[in-house]
Parts: sequence; C-alpha cells; structure tokens
Amino acid sequence: MHPAQPELDPTAKPPVVELVQVHKSFNVGEPTEVEVLHGIDLVLRSGEFVAVMGPSGSGKSTLLNIVGLLDRPTQGQLKINGIETTTLADHALTQLRGRSIGFVFQYHHLIGAFSTLENVMLPMVGLQGYPTSAIEKRALELIDSVGLLQWRDTPATRLSGGQQQRVAVARALIMQPTLLLADEPTGNLDTKSADAVFELFRQVNRAHGTAVLLVTHNPLLAGRCDRTIQVIDGMVPR
Repeated sequence: MHPAQPELDPTAKPPVVELVQVHKSFNVGEPTEVEVLHGIDLVLRSGEFVAVMGPSGSGKSTLLNIVGLLDRPTQGQLKINGIETTTLADHALTQLRGRSIGFVFQYHHLIGAFSTLENVMLPMVGLQGYPTSAIEKRALELIDSVGLLQWRDTPATRLSGGQQQRVAVARALIMQPTLLLADEPTGNLDTKSADAVFELFRQVNRAHGTAVLLVTHNPLLAGRCDRTIQVIDGMVPR
C-alpha cells in the first residue's frame, strides 16, 4: 500500500485577494461623511471558496465592490493577483478587472434581446472589439458546461430564472478569471435552481482553482463553503 499523501497547506497557495487595513468612507470631507468599512484585513487564496455573511447594512456589498475594483478604498491596500491596485489609473483598473474578475449578481443583468450565445460572448467581444470564431467556440463550451446548449440561440427573456442565472455564470467565466465574485446569486431562485447554480460555482472552483467570494444570507449555502467571513458593522472580527 502507498502511504497516504499529506494534505496541501491552503496557506501555501498564492493569494488572489489581499486587503490590508481597508477603510471606505462616503461623502468624504462633508458634514454627512460616514465610514462604512473600518480597517478590514482579508486574504483569499487560489482555490478557496469563501462565504461572506452579515446583517443588512453591515458593509458586505461595499466590501465586494472594492474587491471587484468597482470602487476604491479610502485608505488601505488592495492587491489582486499580487498587483497593488490603489495607485492604478482608472483604465488600468478596468483592464485588470476585465481580465481577472468575474461577477454574478442577484439579478443576472443579461441583455434580454440577445441570445444565450450573444450574452456569454459579450465580455470577450467587448475586449476584442469584434466577434471571432475562437470567442464563439469558447462561449459554446461554457454554455454546454452549464447545460444550456440547446438554448444557445434563445433570447434571454425566454429563459427561466434559473437558466438566466446559469447564463450569467457562463458569461462571468468566459475571460477565465482567477476570482469569481457572487452577490446573493441565488437570492431570487427556487431551492432546486439555487442548488444547481451553487454547484456550478463549486465545479468551477474545483476544476480550475478559481477563488470564489460568495455573499449570501443563506446559512445552508455558507455551510457548504470552505470558510465563512462575518462582516459586522463594517469590520471582520478576528
């Protein structure tokens, strides 16, 4: 018999996200200034599947927007794939976000008049400037992987809620991101559809080592993640 292989230390995997003392304030310098995030430290490594939980208004979505480079921290450091982002110009942030981060939200944000194929191709076509056979091939592979190949030419408005969310997952993956951010992606779905979407995230996470940060209010889904981060009053308790 061969000796059992030791488990790999998860801390040996490269960090995809690193936050050091990240603060976020709104209306800075005005009488209505308010600080929403208060010195958050966070490391998310390649291959990790992490849930983010906390009460409404705790700062979860603000944290996700900062990690997703949709907003900038007021203070602190944020690295994505080892790149310090807080000093990058807007166009450099846009490029890094487009190439490294996939997004899935509670509302799928598909273009209703576009087909499944066109919606999935959109991020890569936007970067390339025009569609190519290679982009279409990649999109069809993803559509097949989420079980929607027979609906490739169906307009998004004719798909069910669960199908639309699976299209959104495929679209988020077309750039082969190292980080997948999901903000209540199953919040509008029935239990069966929610489970199917969650399993899609898990498959991508395990097959490609994609780091997943999932905001959810569902403790059952959080319990299926590798670990859970609690955000309380804009802080992550140690």
